[in-house]
Amino acid sequence: MNAEIIAVGSEMLTPQRTDTNSLWLTAELNNLGIEVVAKTIVGDDRARLTETIADATRRSELVILTGGLGPTEDDLTRECVAAATSRTLVFSDALLQDILERFARFGRKMADNNQRQAYLIEGAEALPNPNGSAPGQWLTTAPDRHIALLPGPPKEMKPMYSAQILPRLQALQPPMQIRVLTYRIAGMGESDVDSLVAPIYTQYTNPVTTILAKPGDVELHFRARCATTAEAEALLAEIGPKIDAVLGDRIYSRDGSPLEAAVGALLKARGATLAVAESCTGGLLAQRLTSVPGSSDYFDGGFVVYSRDLKHALLGIRLEDIAGPLIYSENTATYLAEAARLRTGAHYSLAIVGVAGPGPDQGFDPGHVVVGLSSAQKTEARTLKLFGDRERIRFMATQSALDLLRKSYLAPSQ
Repeated sequence: MNAEIIAVGSEMLTPQRTDTNSLWLTAELNNLGIEVVAKTIVGDDRARLTETIADATRRSELVILTGGLGPTEDDLTRECVAAATSRTLVFSDALLQDILERFARFGRKMADNNQRQAYLIEGAEALPNPNGSAPGQWLTTAPDRHIALLPGPPKEMKPMYSAQILPRLQALQPPMQIRVLTYRIAGMGESDVDSLVAPIYTQYTNPVTTILAKPGDVELHFRARCATTAEAEALLAEIGPKIDAVLGDRIYSRDGSPLEAAVGALLKARGATLAVAESCTGGLLAQRLTSVPGSSDYFDGGFVVYSRDLKHALLGIRLEDIAGPLIYSENTATYLAEAARLRTGAHYSLAIVGVAGPGPDQGFDPGHVVVGLSSAQKTEARTLKLFGDRERIRFMATQSALDLLRKSYLAPSQ
């Protein structure tokens, strides 16, 4: 069974509100093996909402709407579902009585416009709402087509789903299991990754493949949906080695963990420690490393040496060696890396110097970054040319440094 979620309300289209209902519902539906194939936010516009509902019911077996069930003129969900399914609205005395009793329990008089909430779509079942005045509705339009109308406030929507929708879906949906295999790749662009893996994943309709790209990071998600866990895991076990074969060591994670966690796991497996010296990244590399629980097992610490004077005072770099444009040289990066390693006693160290922008410095444009790496066996530097704004360059510098350490110093063959 495939599902679509429609969040209703013009307020959901403003920057002040976030549609958290759809995220929660997606997780709940996935637990049943129901794939959410579309999510839509629609404002309080009668024609647009009706059209959206009609399109969704043609495409998907299950459509869940949240919001728009209140008592005011702009609460249009009931009317638009009725119009989209060519049905009428039927006034329910029983629903009205329930609403009246709710107001009476709180010692309040019901406003006349609350009577709007007592209208049922022709053929729909009313869904009790013990946490609010807006009842939900469940409508079956064909043996394999269902529409659920849920209130918008999460404190009302979630209990109604759990008590009313979940049992109905469990009865309709054959037991399904969803398993996900996530690869994360550094040092490649989205199009480069896709050119290598597309010949593989396009041979499969199950698992379904999703590619997500972030600066310096590409994620591959393979979602297998089967009747049993064993079948789903077997599908992933079939496609996984094929992806491994074409991407090789560019894959840094096979469980979705970020690069700093993957590097930390490699350090911990070796019983090794790491220190850092940072200039243009201003502590971002250390922050990423220490964001991982348990990083004290392998991260000794670091130096944020932004100025020439601190590079000299804390790490002993001679001022004449970092005068003028020399401060952005490979020599400076190697000096910093080796000094950080020796002064902390760490097994490995990373250093980052460069120009993050927004303007050039010492004749170097923003994105000129040099990474220094040091171990007991060797010390070296790599010059990078990064692109983007200041924050992107800073993040990409840390991403590149971690990936260089992973591939050049921590790989199994090293």
